[in-house]
Amino acid sequence: MRTLAILGMALTCSVGHLGAQRAHQFELGAFGSFTRYDRAFGLQDRGGGGARLGYFFTDIVGAELDVGYQDLSPRTGSASPTLALGGASLILNVGSPRQLFYFLGGYSRLDFEKTAPYRFTDNAVHGAIGDRVFLSDRAALRLEVRAIYAPNTGFARASWAGHVVASLGLSVFTGGGVLPDEDHDGVPDKRDTCSNTPLGATVDVHGCPTDADQDGVYDGLDQCSGTPAGARVDAKGCPIDSDHDGVYDGLDQCSNTPAGAHVDAKGCPADADGDGVPDGIDQCPNTPTGATVDPAGCPLDADKDGVPDGIDKCPNTPPGTEVDSTGCQRFKDSDGDGVDDTKDKCPGTPPGSRVDAFGCVILFTPERTPVILRGVTFETGRAVLQLESFTVLNIVAQSLVANPAIRLEIAGYTDGTGSAATNLRLSQARAEVVRAYLVSRGVSPTRMIARGYGASNPIAVNTTPEGRAQNRRVELHQLP
Repeated sequence: MRTLAILGMALTCSVGHLGAQRAHQFELGAFGSFTRYDRAFGLQDRGGGGARLGYFFTDIVGAELDVGYQDLSPRTGSASPTLALGGASLILNVGSPRQLFYFLGGYSRLDFEKTAPYRFTDNAVHGAIGDRVFLSDRAALRLEVRAIYAPNTGFARASWAGHVVASLGLSVFTGGGVLPDEDHDGVPDKRDTCSNTPLGATVDVHGCPTDADQDGVYDGLDQCSGTPAGARVDAKGCPIDSDHDGVYDGLDQCSNTPAGAHVDAKGCPADADGDGVPDGIDQCPNTPTGATVDPAGCPLDADKDGVPDGIDKCPNTPPGTEVDSTGCQRFKDSDGDGVDDTKDKCPGTPPGSRVDAFGCVILFTPERTPVILRGVTFETGRAVLQLESFTVLNIVAQSLVANPAIRLEIAGYTDGTGSAATNLRLSQARAEVVRAYLVSRGVSPTRMIARGYGASNPIAVNTTPEGRAQNRRVELHQLP
C-alpha cells in the first residue's frame, strides 16, 4: 500500500509539473540496443539498433510502436541468423519537464530468419522501465531496460523464452504546445469566462469555480468535500463540530453533548443497552437487560463466572467453574484432559497428555522438535505394525485431523544390524506403512511424506539390545 501511495503521489505531481507540455505530442526516436538472449537459444549477447514512434494521449498516458534489427552470433556452429523485432506498448509517464520517467508494457513479435534452428517467429509480451533526460524542450536522451517473455517459443530446444534488452537513444518531440492560461486553472484564456480564479480551485469547462457541496468554499480549495447541506464550515470548507460528537453545528439539536458519548443523527446521546450509561462512555456496550453495572457501564460479576450480577442465578460459584447462561455450573470432561466434552474433538485422550484447546494431543513444540512415536513397533525384519502400535497412531491421527494446517515427514529408522541397503529399504517401507495407516484414519495424504533413513542418526548405542530397540523407531518431523 505504501508503494501504491507513493506512485499515486508521483502521478499527481506529474500532472502539475507537466501541464500541457507533452499532451498530443509525437515522439520520434532512434536507439542502439544490447540484448541478453535466453541461455537455451545458445546465442551470444549482441548489440543492435532500431527506431520508435510514440504519441502522448495525455501528459501521463501514451502509446508507442518500435522496430529493431540485429545480426546474431550462435555460441557454436557456423549459422548466421538475423532477428527482426517489433512491438506495441502502452506507456505511463511520471516526472518533471526536465526528466520524464516511464513504465511500459505490451506485445512483441520476434522474427528469427534464414538459418536453422533459428527460423521461427515468437509472439511475446514485454515490460520495461526507462527515463528520458531532456536536452531541450524538443529533444531528450532515452534510457530503457526491457524484459521480453515468450510463453511458447518456436525454438526447438525450449518451451518458453525470456530475453533482456538495454537501449540508449535520442528522441525528438513534435506537435502539442502550451496555450496561454493567466490564472493557471487549466482553461486557456480564450475560453475562460471567469478570469482570476483562485489558485487551486477546480473549474468547469468555462473556467468558472465549482462548489459541489454548496458550502461557499470552492472545490479544489475545499479540504472537506461533500459537506452536508446546512452545516457550518470554516475557511477550509470543513464542518464545525463544537461539542465533538460527530454531528456538525447547524445540524446538531443537542449541543454540549458529554465528551465521548455516541449520538443519534440529531446529535443527541444514545443508550442502546438501556443501562443508564450513554453509548461511547459505556465501556461495555450490549449489557444484558437486568444486569447491574458500574459507572463505566460494565456489568458487575462478584463471583467472576462471566454471568453479570442481577442475572446470575447461582452467585458465589467456585473460581474456574464453567457455567451456563444463568451462572450455574455446566462442565463434563469424560477423559480428564481439562476440555469440556462439548468442545473436545479428541475424546479418550490418555491421562496426563498435553492437549490443545480442542482436547487433542499436542504433537509438536513451537521449536518443531521431532516426535518419537514410542509404542509404534513392527514385526522383526518386516514392515508390519504390531497391535500395540494402533493405540498410539490413533491418537496421532486424531490430533492431525483436528489441526489440518500441520504438514509432516514420517521418518523411519532401523538399528545397525544388517546391510545399509536392506536397512534403508526396511525403514522406507515402515515409514510408508505408518503413513498409509494415518491416511486410513482420515489424515489427508497430501500433508505427509514418508522417508526412510536406515540406521543413520542413532539415538542410542547399537551394541546392546536396549540400544538397538531405541534405534528401531519412527519419528514425526513438522514441515514448514
